[in-house]
Amino acid sequence: MNRNKASAFVLMFLALFAAFALVAVPGEAAAQVQKQLIYDEAGLLNPEQIGKLTELASVYGAERETDFLIVTSKNAENGDVKKMTQNFYDQHAPGYDKPHGNAAILMLDMRNREVYLAGFYKAKEYLDDGRLTKIRTKITPDLTSGDYELAFETFIKTAHHYMGYQPGVNPDNILFQFWFQLTVSLVLAGIIVGMMAYHSGGRITVTRQTYEDAGTSAILDKNDRYLHTTTTRQKIEKKSGGSGGGGGGGTTGGGHSHSGSRGSF
Repeated sequence: MNRNKASAFVLMFLALFAAFALVAVPGEAAAQVQKQLIYDEAGLLNPEQIGKLTELASVYGAERETDFLIVTSKNAENGDVKKMTQNFYDQHAPGYDKPHGNAAILMLDMRNREVYLAGFYKAKEYLDDGRLTKIRTKITPDLTSGDYELAFETFIKTAHHYMGYQPGVNPDNILFQFWFQLTVSLVLAGIIVGMMAYHSGGRITVTRQTYEDAGTSAILDKNDRYLHTTTTRQKIEKKSGGSGGGGGGGTTGGGHSHSGSRGSF
């Protein structure tokens, strides 16, 4: 009888555990999947593209503990793109760690063809005005050509990459590039191997002094001829025009400070 009761207790425990696993775990996963990170109000993307970008932003955002968001707008009210970004943050309260938390936002104003990038909290620290301007410069050609999916993908990947470097460091410094580090390593290896091969063959002791008679050797003649010197001047034209940019960060109406960079495309 005791054995039967024990068996029944074990079975009931396993049933409750299985029920919890089936209900609780999928619920948490669904909550993560359903988190909206792409707000395509201008209709620039199809459902498949939105799905791919959402998954990419979710994975990369988890690694940096920062929400990467894309917002596109037709801007029917003709608002300022920077103010639009600030209002979006205040109203939607994005953030990986908490509402109004770590977030990096790309706001696209299709009416005036302007883009604004902003970083809040951790993203403000690791994606300062300078780094956001670098990112904006990288994505502008794709925005101009209408390849919005590629531009948004580049924004997410580059923001993730830059956040892997300490603030104040230039993430595009050639010293940090893998191909440069590999090239230097190969060159150094080649020099070391060459020196080892040179020394392994023994030292060469025969020089020109071995066969030269210093008592009878001398310079016979010397002749210098000056021809002429020509100096030319060329005017360097200053560059003008361009898409412009800048903007910097600021503070939202709700009191949230952020970094930023704006420009046209």
